[in-house]
Amino acid sequence: MSTYKVTFLPDNKTVTVEAGTTLLKAAENADVYINSLCGGEGLCGECRLQIISGNAKADKIAIGFFSSNEIKDGFVLACQTKVNDNLEVMVPARSRIEMEKIITEGVQVPAPSGTSPEIGINYSEPTHVNLHKLPRDPALVDHPLVMKVFLELTEPTLTDNISDIDRVIRELRRKLTQQDYEITLDCLRHLADTLRNNNWQVTAIVAKHNGLGRVLEIEGGDTTDRHYGIAVDVGTTTVVVQLVDITTGKVLGVEGNHNLQARYGEDVISRMVFACGRGSLDALHQAVITNINSLTKVLAKEAGIELHEINCMVVAGNTVMSHFLLGLPPCSIRLEPYVPTAMVYPQILAAEIGIQISPDAIVEVLPSVSSYVGGDIVAGVLACGLADRPEISCLIDVGTNGEIVVGNHEWMVCCSASAGPAFEGGGMKWGMRATKGAIEKVVIADGKVEYNTIANAKPRGICGSGLIDIIYELRRNAIIGPDGRFDLSLKERRLFTDAEGPQYILAFPEETETGQAITITETDIANLIKSKGAVFAAIKSLMDYIGLKFEQLQAIYLAGGFGSSLRIEKAIAIGLLPDVDKSRIHFIGNSSVIGARMSLLSTAVFQKSIGISRKMTNIELSAYPPFMNEFIAALFLPHTDKKLFPNVKL
Repeated sequence: MSTYKVTFLPDNKTVTVEAGTTLLKAAENADVYINSLCGGEGLCGECRLQIISGNAKADKIAIGFFSSNEIKDGFVLACQTKVNDNLEVMVPARSRIEMEKIITEGVQVPAPSGTSPEIGINYSEPTHVNLHKLPRDPALVDHPLVMKVFLELTEPTLTDNISDIDRVIRELRRKLTQQDYEITLDCLRHLADTLRNNNWQVTAIVAKHNGLGRVLEIEGGDTTDRHYGIAVDVGTTTVVVQLVDITTGKVLGVEGNHNLQARYGEDVISRMVFACGRGSLDALHQAVITNINSLTKVLAKEAGIELHEINCMVVAGNTVMSHFLLGLPPCSIRLEPYVPTAMVYPQILAAEIGIQISPDAIVEVLPSVSSYVGGDIVAGVLACGLADRPEISCLIDVGTNGEIVVGNHEWMVCCSASAGPAFEGGGMKWGMRATKGAIEKVVIADGKVEYNTIANAKPRGICGSGLIDIIYELRRNAIIGPDGRFDLSLKERRLFTDAEGPQYILAFPEETETGQAITITETDIANLIKSKGAVFAAIKSLMDYIGLKFEQLQAIYLAGGFGSSLRIEKAIAIGLLPDVDKSRIHFIGNSSVIGARMSLLSTAVFQKSIGISRKMTNIELSAYPPFMNEFIAALFLPHTDKKLFPNVKL
């Protein structure tokens, strides 16, 4: 079969592919990232490329996504364009991911009254707690998921000639409360030499498994001061890894990157369609393993440690991401009655899934609650302490899905609402992720538009927080009505109508990187109202199900990257968040990785995560009739029921 070369600009990466390969696949082979919300189905129009040289034409599907001028300039969809010539293509700014804002840590949270038994902090004083730097409880120091125990063994004699492993276990019983142990075969094979070559002074690396102590490895000498683990947040959009010194609890470094699975679809549904249909589960599995390995290598090198010194990994992710990580088929998750393969996952060894740390390191995945409420939400509950306190609180994690938990130390109720990709820029004419050049803040006053972009770059598009601002500012200035429609009677130079309908110019062509005006359309506004309506309707449905009013919530915790960039007053004003005292609303950043780290450092906390997952009552909104009524009522700014937003003056 014929082969051709494809060069991707501006990265100047060249790859050779067989004839008939799509440009999207060629980009993947060249390690060039291209936006693809739909996973290559030709439905989103995000994977746009410009042909600089060579013959390639936009197909019938692609034509609908481009203007006549763009088609003349050689624009095509990467997923629908096959390579049958040597090509040089440009990846436009809006199709690339550059300098993405990744939330890798938690932020300060007001501390409630009482004492947390897991954390050991006295909350009697009105202080703030940084979730990323929680003080270590003595129990956490003594009982991490994996322990290192220094052993000084007596040499065998004719009167004391028990086996080598029994000699090790006898000493472990003297030092630890655990009495029954098992040992890996690999460790057993090297045990005799390790003991005798180190004068019977060794360090045992021990974990718990099915009620037994599990001897993972025996190291020569005293290595207890070099004991490391990694906490991982596998998000749909990003992957974050923290390297932790298990002896001290100190975070030695943190790195994050875009989830490589995005080339198969931006949301979990499109990725499940790929894995269970025209693609393969292994591709999704290998993508996230590559993410974790590359980030871990960077952290280990920066910290000056060897990969084999990392003995434990705890992962938090939504249910689909957890399935992909472990190579479990996710196909039944998206089909009624929405049943996952598992919700509590087995302890495995790193080598079993290709994680490049110590081959005998254990990997634990935080448990899920349902098909669409996963271990990342369980981790968030751990991080904010919702399950530890008598006060009723609410945890909200907004992304493509909006997951909500309401409860306290006695009960918890949760749900998941499909918010769609609008909050992450998907499905919007100029929407984009929170990367370089994204408009993230907007103020409109006296006909003037002031905006801030990420990295202070020329505007490329609009990210989720910018979209919230825009809707608020347009409504505040009466440019749109409560239904989100433009007032076309206004004499406003930024407001115009074309074949796409009414639009409002945020940045004129001379201001932008592309040389095209960045606008928001009436369709964009309608999509965003649907997204915010779905989230608010889910929160309202959950509160009504429990029989509570919003004013009874002592705290609302906002987790995730999108939540950390919201302007609270604007999110309330458009009806995304409940109208409560703003002092009760707190950003907690990446609570997923924090919960994973807490579990890494404490067997008790990890076991508690399983209890939390089993304690939560999940409400399936698709089978809960009041939700649809609440959703329809929320399709206004801020809401059809103004009594729910008494403090909003728009």
